[in-house]
Amino acid sequence: MTRVKRGTISNKRRRNVLAKVKGYRFGRSTKEREAKVAIVKAGVHAFVARRDKKADFRGLWQTRISASSTANGISYSKLMGALKKKNNLINRKMLAEIAQSAPDTFARIITSTQG
Repeated sequence: MTRVKRGTISNKRRRNVLAKVKGYRFGRSTKEREAKVAIVKAGVHAFVARRDKKADFRGLWQTRISASSTANGISYSKLMGALKKKNNLINRKMLAEIAQSAPDTFARIITSTQG
């Protein structure tokens, strides 16, 4: 029988694992076992960060709305309360965009809630 050399699949697997951790420091970039742990941890952090990103953006929108509403003479909480009373369905993302790109339109929204 002819000789069969083994290890091509395991070498391919090892190459793929190490390719995912390219740029990591120390043993995490060179040792397969440490690299696998690093990949799992990176996935966990990515999962958590995707959820945190939503909260971060909501905070950014609140800050932008607050800054613009304070410049127009009303606090953020009073503005949001007035919008809710008027049953205005503009969300915070859109309000922040309007406040940043079209301040005159934002001022009209504020006057419509107060009137």
